Amino acid sequence: MTTLILPPSETKRDGGAAGSCLDLTALSFPDLTDARRDVLDALASLLSDDEAAARALKLSARAADRELARDRAVRATPTMAAMDRYTGVLYDALGASVLSPSARARAHRHVLVHSALLGLVGAGDLLPAYRLSHDSRLPGLALKRHWSAANAAVLASLDGPILDLRSEGYAALGPLPERDDALFVRVVSIGEDGAARALNHFNKKGKGAFVRDLLEHGPLPETITDVIAAAGECGWPLRPGAPGELELVVPATLEGFAAAS
Repeated sequence: MTTLILPPSETKRDGGAAGSCLDLTALSFPDLTDARRDVLDALASLLSDDEAAARALKLSARAADRELARDRAVRATPTMAAMDRYTGVLYDALGASVLSPSARARAHRHVLVHSALLGLVGAGDLLPAYRLSHDSRLPGLALKRHWSAANAAVLASLDGPILDLRSEGYAALGPLPERDDALFVRVVSIGEDGAARALNHFNKKGKGAFVRDLLEHGPLPETITDVIAAAGECGWPLRPGAPGELELVVPATLEGFAAAS
């Protein structure tokens, strides 16, 4: 089964299903439950000091009260599907709320999101709003050291192609297995000179739009060769790049890229 891994977003939608709250036992990959509990406990310890917590979470004075309140209530506040919880450029382009029912069902089956708080989760897993990033500093717990082996074991257990659309910071919290069908996707544009150039901020829009189009295209293929073919049929050239990587070529017609190239 093909798996697409997305990064999370620092920005998150408020709200959730009335009466719901975080249930660690209901999340995908139960082998991560103890690691998730450890991070939640470390976050709770950090929140005993507002100033230290704001520094560790890299919060502005304006955002501190709101984000610290979210983290203090993280075990008790209402939850919603991960793909609905996250907001920002990538998730706006994905448009989870307007996916067709079949595309949304495929997202639940094929899309993972890599949370710094909870590790790898399914797109349909129910999450609270929270603030924690891959480079946040928690007392007595280094996120990279804590998560790397546990998340890597989850990824190694998956059958079929894996397309990694995470940022490099999140990819370090769960390295891909070393096999030919587990590939990091680098988003590029083609300049007037024909050269491929990596995109920075706008790569998020490209990732979200690509995943949306692939999910809407139909059932996801089960080999890298067929995934590349399906991407091309959607108007997204996907081609070999550096070792262990694919290049996702952003269509020139995608709004916002012409000015950024």
